[in-house]
Amino acid sequence: MEALQFKYILASAVYSLLGVVILIIAFWLVDRLTPENTWKELVQNKNIALAIVVGAFIIAIGLIISSAIHS
Repeated sequence: MEALQFKYILASAVYSLLGVVILIIAFWLVDRLTPENTWKELVQNKNIALAIVVGAFIIAIGLIISSAIHS
C-alpha cells in the first residue's frame, strides 16, 4: 500500500507538470531564436522537414527533462 500513498501521487503530478512547463518554455525559447515563425511554417506552409525537426526536438528535450527529474 506504500505505492498508493498520497504524497507519491502528488509528487508524480507535480513532476509531470514541471516537465511539461519546462518543455513548453524550451520550445518557446527555440521558436524565438529561429528566424522564421515555426508554427506558421508548420501549419500554413506544411513544411514536413521542419515538422520532423520540431518533433525530434520535442522528444529530445522531453527525454532530457525526464532524466533530470527522475534522478
